[in-house]
Amino acid sequence: MYLKDAGFSTKSIHIRHRLPSDIKTIVTPIYQTSTFLFNSVEEGAELFAGKKEGYIYTRLGNPTQTVLEDKIAILEEGEAALATASGMAAIATTIFTLCRTGDHIVADETLYGCTHTLFSHILTERLGIEVTFIDASDLNNLKAAIRGNTKLIYFETPANPTLKLIDIRGCVEVAKKWGIKVVVDNTFMTPYLQNPLKLGVDVVVHSATKYLCGHGDTIAGVIIGDKEFIKRARLEVLKDTGGIISPFNSLFILRGLTTLALRMEKHCENAMAVAQLLEGHPKIEKVIYPGLPSHRQHQLAKEQARGFGGMVTFVVKGGLESAIKLMNSVQLCVLAVSLGNVETLIEHPATMTHAHVSEEERLAAGITDGLIRLSLGIEDLKDIIRDLEQALEKC
Repeated sequence: MYLKDAGFSTKSIHIRHRLPSDIKTIVTPIYQTSTFLFNSVEEGAELFAGKKEGYIYTRLGNPTQTVLEDKIAILEEGEAALATASGMAAIATTIFTLCRTGDHIVADETLYGCTHTLFSHILTERLGIEVTFIDASDLNNLKAAIRGNTKLIYFETPANPTLKLIDIRGCVEVAKKWGIKVVVDNTFMTPYLQNPLKLGVDVVVHSATKYLCGHGDTIAGVIIGDKEFIKRARLEVLKDTGGIISPFNSLFILRGLTTLALRMEKHCENAMAVAQLLEGHPKIEKVIYPGLPSHRQHQLAKEQARGFGGMVTFVVKGGLESAIKLMNSVQLCVLAVSLGNVETLIEHPATMTHAHVSEEERLAAGITDGLIRLSLGIEDLKDIIRDLEQALEKC
């Protein structure tokens, strides 16, 4: 069997890079070194000049990192990838590679809190890059926001934390007419469920900390795009800004990828069951999950992805007071931010992940005081349901 024709799980397990060693291992070695030995001055000069492939210094690349980058590029169906120290490092590196002072970005208004802060304060106030926030689920808003200096369209789909969807194909069609790049954060869906590059997107970013790792013990990010863009991102930005991934963390993400398909199936299964339970509960005002027919973009979810993901958002009746009671009452679910862990995580966006977003912007994006975000883990479903039911009784 040729790996290029193999299934997702087979690729995630068996794709290996030819490492510079005669010793063959099943698990990728950790090349825990800051610098690499040159065989001669001439070889060092060729490496620095880009005339020869190889390793110079781990800030520029490392064999363990290379294995990760090769594998994630294949799984996302892109040409190349660049691993970074965190999801935010991946996002910032992407933006700094594509944009400069005087450029304009159109971004969806519903974004992870730190991404929103990067766009609304650091880019605009310190770097002179304009950002217009819109509801990108309406393509008319996107068309109206484009300017002559627009260089980039950026969004998450599903969006964090409201699980609003963006029509990837529709946004790409608009962007191509103007020669604008499209960047999508695919963290919530992973390459197992959604491949934006196949739908025409230019660059995909991930917080690899989440599902790609899956065990809550590593922080990392990854960028996937064409070879030239990834080369620019590595040598023009990441090399000099320094947000690099460590060899140790590279191996942790590689480990996570081998079980990604299995975990995502269970995450999705648990999420669907919990969403259905909550939708009929008298203490719940609203449930948002793309897999429910009640989700206003349920059809779009079926068209651009192969599943509905492991995230469920819901609004509890009684607002902030009830939300606090619920989250302080769970026993199995873990009260913590982040997502994609094997454990079920529960958090309150308005006071946690999106606390630094202004109230006006939060409410405009649908992040109300009663909104709660669940990242369904892979525990036995009956135990998750029992915990949520007992916590809801206290609201």
